[in-house]
Amino acid sequence: MTLGELAVVLGITGTMSAIALPLLSGLDDARVAGAARYMSSRLADARLEAIGRSRKVALRFTQTGGTYSFSTYVDGNGNGVLAQDIARGVDRLIAGPETLTDNFRNVDFGAQPGVPPIDSGSSPSGDPIRLGVSNSVSFNPLGTSTTGTIYITGRSGAQYAVRVIGTTGRVRIYRFSKGDGKWLPMTGGFG
Repeated sequence: MTLGELAVVLGITGTMSAIALPLLSGLDDARVAGAARYMSSRLADARLEAIGRSRKVALRFTQTGGTYSFSTYVDGNGNGVLAQDIARGVDRLIAGPETLTDNFRNVDFGAQPGVPPIDSGSSPSGDPIRLGVSNSVSFNPLGTSTTGTIYITGRSGAQYAVRVIGTTGRVRIYRFSKGDGKWLPMTGGFG
């Protein structure tokens, strides 16, 4: 191989790498956005289940092995979905458990270091599931719910959040813009 041929090969390799790198970053952002939409739809489904069943329904997050799984439960005795009632089989499992990585490669619940919370409070990087002590979103038959935020991140740093507004039970998706240092609302939320 001559020096000229080597230069051409290196030039082509460099050009292809420069083209592929932004595409991979865009792919990660698309996966995280898809996971945020999926989480939003799972929350909207739980809300509709509560309205349709005329019972409280909760989407419950459980930390296992460094990640979170989530499952949907229906209240079996009229006192809400409680951990002790789940353990006794009173509050029934109706969907799950599943993880985000089941459907979205390299995407998980989490927050990148330095990302501020959407609302007042401490940094979400310590606990990406901000739903109170029980780590559950509970919807009642009137469609209202507990309030909270679920942070979702990808391998290349894409950062999204899914927010539940308690008084209405509505779900909104936000994307963190690194350039602006702000959370921006996305269109396409459910509820």
